[in-house]
Amino acid sequence: MQRRRFLGLAAAASALGLTGALSGCGTLDAESGDVTLKLIAADYDLGGGDSTKKYWAGVVSAFEAKNPGVKVQVQIESWNDVDRKVAELVKAGQAPDIAQIGAYADYAAAGQLYAADELLSIRVQANFLAPLVAAGEHKRTQYGLPFVASTRLLFFNEDLFDKAGVSAPPTTWDELAAAARKLEKKGVKYPFALPLGPEEAQAETMMWLLSGGDGYTDATDHYKIDSEANVRTFEWLRTNLVAEGLTGPVAPGKLNRKEAFAAFARGEVGMLNGHPSLMQEAEKQGVKVGKIALPGASGKARATMGVADWIMGFKQNGHRKEIGAFLDFAFSDENVLKFAGDNDLLPATITASARMESDPEHAGLREFLQALPDAQLPPVGKTSWAQVSGVIKKDIGQAVAPDAKPAEVLGRIARAASTAESAE
Repeated sequence: MQRRRFLGLAAAASALGLTGALSGCGTLDAESGDVTLKLIAADYDLGGGDSTKKYWAGVVSAFEAKNPGVKVQVQIESWNDVDRKVAELVKAGQAPDIAQIGAYADYAAAGQLYAADELLSIRVQANFLAPLVAAGEHKRTQYGLPFVASTRLLFFNEDLFDKAGVSAPPTTWDELAAAARKLEKKGVKYPFALPLGPEEAQAETMMWLLSGGDGYTDATDHYKIDSEANVRTFEWLRTNLVAEGLTGPVAPGKLNRKEAFAAFARGEVGMLNGHPSLMQEAEKQGVKVGKIALPGASGKARATMGVADWIMGFKQNGHRKEIGAFLDFAFSDENVLKFAGDNDLLPATITASARMESDPEHAGLREFLQALPDAQLPPVGKTSWAQVSGVIKKDIGQAVAPDAKPAEVLGRIARAASTAESAE
């Protein structure tokens, strides 16, 4: 996967000439006729409220005021349903004009999406953070437009660290294991929570593969799941954490992320790999949350995992200009910052990230923002990824079982991945 390093978000924005330059985007010329766009978007309100609906209503109202010939109808769906409903509409020949969902690659491969450069102004397209651009590409063309992002850090419970006599957060695997042993001796239920259960095991796995110096794919974007470095990573996990009883009472292969996060928020977990929303929830419940870059085998991990949700424009109704104008408008700094800030997520653009990083109101997100320019994302541009991800979710927990041979488990997953890849 392509990776480009930014020496600082503000400096990058200045170098690209983007600072303050996006507010005028998103206006059509007077010749545009009357068009109604349909937008289907995911609901990010974890509390069951209507904040997502209100956000899009505000964006649409402001856009329509600037573009009186265009109306935008918004349909909000839960994350449990939104991908399925969009897929059903596309299959029925009733694709929305715009969808904000979790994946784009299958639609790109089927020729159903506009490419980014068919929709966006140059300034808006150039403003996306580089790792997110790379992750939004299918066969070297960008179709997925990153809507919001997040990164992962090592979370630790500061009070439990103090009680266990852990004086500093770990920066290497050996230090992590040593801290977990001290936590275990003090009776901490989960010294290190390792959720390799089927809910989100592909994400936990990727974080550890990156920490071990490798990842899911090689420089040519082909799967290499059973590489020597990846096998060493899982051998270390099995031997130094799981076999030593440092991962808690639930076997990692049966522990889902939701349960691990809930346990952390209850103060039962010493350490785990976490994201921004967990930080907020744990602090609400009185947990003093410490955060640090993921430890690596011998120092800071070479990269952390990034995650993005996507927005895309469908070709079916032929509204390229109108879709492009709306998306240009939606990616203004004001809109991007409001949505990311309201949901404890990270902006997908350089200029909005720079503004958030300098804003004291978002100081708690600063470490996540600083990790984003060098983050690596799962290979979501590969149409095989959904199938491969499913295999990882089902099988990876076996790699750290007491009698397991990680090389054999990773080898089985790698063979399944190669088969899926060959069918792309």
